[in-house]
Amino acid sequence: MLKGKEIILGVTGSIACYKAVEVVSRLRKLGANVNVVMTDSAKQFVAPLTFQTISCNPVHTGVFDIKEYNIEHVSLAKKAELIVIAPATANVISKMASGIADDLLTATVLAARSKILVVPAMNEGMFRNPILQENIRKLRRHGFLFAGPSKGGLACGEEGEGRMIEPSEIVDEVVKLIGARQDLKGKKVIVTAGPTREFIDPVRFISNPSSGKMGFALAEEARDRGAEVVLISGPVGIKAPQGVRYIPVTSAEQMRNAVNNAFNVCNAVIMSAAVSDWESSGCAADKIKAREGPLELKLNRTPDIIAGLGRKKGKRVLVGFALETNGLIKNAKIKLKEKNLDLVVANRASNGYPFGSDTNRVVIIERSGKTTELPELPKSEIARKIIDKIVNIFTTKVRN
Repeated sequence: MLKGKEIILGVTGSIACYKAVEVVSRLRKLGANVNVVMTDSAKQFVAPLTFQTISCNPVHTGVFDIKEYNIEHVSLAKKAELIVIAPATANVISKMASGIADDLLTATVLAARSKILVVPAMNEGMFRNPILQENIRKLRRHGFLFAGPSKGGLACGEEGEGRMIEPSEIVDEVVKLIGARQDLKGKKVIVTAGPTREFIDPVRFISNPSSGKMGFALAEEARDRGAEVVLISGPVGIKAPQGVRYIPVTSAEQMRNAVNNAFNVCNAVIMSAAVSDWESSGCAADKIKAREGPLELKLNRTPDIIAGLGRKKGKRVLVGFALETNGLIKNAKIKLKEKNLDLVVANRASNGYPFGSDTNRVVIIERSGKTTELPELPKSEIARKIIDKIVNIFTTKVRN
């Protein structure tokens, strides 16, 4: 499941260090190559030799260690597909949030381009401290992922939140992030992304600030899980992901045509594009000159793409997005029902957010009425959770 995957396990100074030994063992059994990086404090709890024996790799401890003419933190960061920090103390979390790199682990994190999974372990009072919580939110905004902590008995003898989650749970998170899950293999998925533009003359148009990041993240997640993906996007400033069929469009009409052309052979459609609701009744042949007085435009409704799909979806899974400024849940549920959706992802617009942001805060509403409210997360993480829901819908349809 993790065969050939390169993982760095960062171990920091917590009594939960002993659990990290089992994490290494479980990752190795799944085929991963694990390099352990220990802080000086971690060595006070578990000897490096223990991790070396279990991982079958040298344990890395010194920021100035040089092996094979490579600077240690740079060479480790280059080959890592995932960095897991377990246990992660309040001290290390706060250093990462501040960009401090005063040991091998924090220097490796700063040089990394891979995903980083942080698994906190500490006293409840430390975990609840507002400064630490602010640092966690900051790291989340920069794409760091978190797992735990859980509630239970703590080393200080108290009961509360701060206990590191179990090794099996940590490994499950790793598998979700980089494991070869192919739960969409054989499925064909359409994803729409970005804004549309409705021109009123050759140089002006009606549009919105959508960046396309959410749709692109969904396309990448579906691709990584084995789906054949068609990504249909309005004008955006990001590069199309590899391994998907990319169809650029401009207007709502062009997007509707592209979706309909691919619809008959697809298994699911995720309509995350911010399609313009209005278009000019006619595009002027020449640039409209500036002049005194108001300019009146006659606007017509653009085609309701998702409503059309809902009327003919059959056994396909249909997912919509609802961006609202008020009545978030109420309006999203109305859309879910009226458009015949299986799932709707509701998010609130405020002062330009979430347009252009790398994070979002959403509520996922299922056809059954079940709602899942997510905290502010990287859009890649939200994409994973949405795809999880879609896989569950496919599984339910097969059972029924």
